[in-house]
Amino acid sequence: MSSPEAPLKGADRISAYLKTLPDAPGVYRMLNAAGDVLYVGKAKSLKKRVTSYATGRVHSERLTRMVAETAEMVFVTTASEIEALLLESNLIKRLKPRYNVSYRDDKSFPNILLREDHAYPQLLKHRGAKTVKGVYFGPFASAGAVNRTLNTLQRAFLLRSCSDSVFESRTRPCLLFQIKRCSAPCVNRIDLAGYHELVEETESFLNGKSQTVQEDIKAEMTKASEAMNFEAAAKLRDRLKAMSHIQSSQGVNPSTFDEADMFALHSEGGHTCIQVFFFRAGQNWGNRPYFPRHANDIPLGEVLESFVGQFYDERIAPKLILTSEELPDRALLADALALRAEHKVEISTPQRGEKREIMERALANAREQLGRRLAENSAQTQLLEGVADVFGLEQPPRRIEVYDNSHIQGAHALGAFIVAGPEGFEKAQYRKFNIKAAELTPGDDYAMMREVLSRRFARMVKEEAEDTPELRWRRPDLVLIDGGPGQLSIACQVFADLGVEDVALVGISKGPDRDAGREHFYMPGKEPFRLDPKSPVLYYLQRLRDEAHRFVIGGHRKKRSAAIGANPLDEVAGVGANRKRALLQHFGSAKAVSAASLTDLSSVEGVSATLAKKIFDFFHPGG
Repeated sequence: MSSPEAPLKGADRISAYLKTLPDAPGVYRMLNAAGDVLYVGKAKSLKKRVTSYATGRVHSERLTRMVAETAEMVFVTTASEIEALLLESNLIKRLKPRYNVSYRDDKSFPNILLREDHAYPQLLKHRGAKTVKGVYFGPFASAGAVNRTLNTLQRAFLLRSCSDSVFESRTRPCLLFQIKRCSAPCVNRIDLAGYHELVEETESFLNGKSQTVQEDIKAEMTKASEAMNFEAAAKLRDRLKAMSHIQSSQGVNPSTFDEADMFALHSEGGHTCIQVFFFRAGQNWGNRPYFPRHANDIPLGEVLESFVGQFYDERIAPKLILTSEELPDRALLADALALRAEHKVEISTPQRGEKREIMERALANAREQLGRRLAENSAQTQLLEGVADVFGLEQPPRRIEVYDNSHIQGAHALGAFIVAGPEGFEKAQYRKFNIKAAELTPGDDYAMMREVLSRRFARMVKEEAEDTPELRWRRPDLVLIDGGPGQLSIACQVFADLGVEDVALVGISKGPDRDAGREHFYMPGKEPFRLDPKSPVLYYLQRLRDEAHRFVIGGHRKKRSAAIGANPLDEVAGVGANRKRALLQHFGSAKAVSAASLTDLSSVEGVSATLAKKIFDFFHPGG
């Protein structure tokens, strides 16, 4: 009996499809014997493209290997080459085939939203579907870019950022009013007409009419100054200063175009960085680096073209796209993006003038970013990428803060946090907090956590509002709380009260019997979950928590030791080192001093009747 023939692979298997393929546009997928997608491609003619594979007309080792591994192909015909291009980008992004250019996609880009569904519009960051009624400005490259712009916009235009529930429940101005970042409409510090003037100025500024807005405010400032209303003039001056800061902090602001996305590619050592810059309303709204995965023999123009196609798979392209490399199918890609965006899209590679100068700066950014990435410790990078995957972060965290508290039955209470990042533990950034709240119930862990987080993040908010050149209280990307849903709820309340956003919050609680490896993780709006006990990310998170525990316990022990060595006589006014020594030598201990009578205290050498009365009253306050 003859053995069954082995299934066809490679060029022979590809040839079998030629008889039934149409001479029409479409998309094809090449799969290996295990059913994994090796490659996704588009073609103006499926028959001609597949024929080139079947006859071995490939020009690189990569394609030769790909053809040899192919055990099956799947085809989809489309009405046009444009539709084929759009479908190809979607499939590559979703399937991430080994032989295509692919990259880790992020969440949707954040926008600034000026709400229109409330009498006093709220200015806030928005991400996701644009379902809330209002005016959207964006996209911004990152949450950090939005936060920086929002902080300065609040200083410039004093619009509220609080939620409707907080707005309705206020009875007195909040911290943001005190630090001149809100006009406090919640408690009628500004009337409705005045507030809507601020809203109109904000909208004009974000629409690119910044010069007009600034000139109007300058005129108001001059008028107030001439009327000797120097307080109003000073407030207008501060607003102008904040507007100028927005424009200067955005770096390069173009004059030859208002709206564009810029893609700058730099490649070396088999690695590639693509910096994407966003320009809207004539202003630079930030940039973000990407590191696509691709074979070394793919021309850089093809790498960038594939990346751009995937980048706009679920995003609307602007009217102008600038690229550092010439794209092979530039016209086709522009038509495809225009079809989706419902407006004309131009793709160009600037050769001279202002556009080329800005592109050169973007290329320098890409080169520097790739250098930093290659220099980072690969193991640490993988761990941080794992943390980002576990907690759904848009990118690996650069700064992680871990919080813990320590006390013994409420005594010597201390809170602390440690900091970790790409370079490991950043011990110079560690901080301790002596618990100060007088009304705090001894041993109330929730109240301790509230105080620590409130003090730490209020300082951060204040620094960001004042535009301090060197921030001591930098914004973290991820905050880990040693505790369960109760502690996490407290942290969420503190963040809401201070208007802190885009800082991921996670609670970590030990599992049953406090076994390491059975920790539960809590995140706002999500069900608790656990990680694989053998997960390297879990070990890393345990190390972070243990480091925070070590640091806060060490601080608590020092505080307790200092308290044990302290003497109550140190707190009595007028009792210096010599008199303290004389009292202890005479009575033997501080406890005996506290029990001594006025006459006995006066008999000690160097202690006058007046000082004796002070000492007696200190130990007998009701006497």
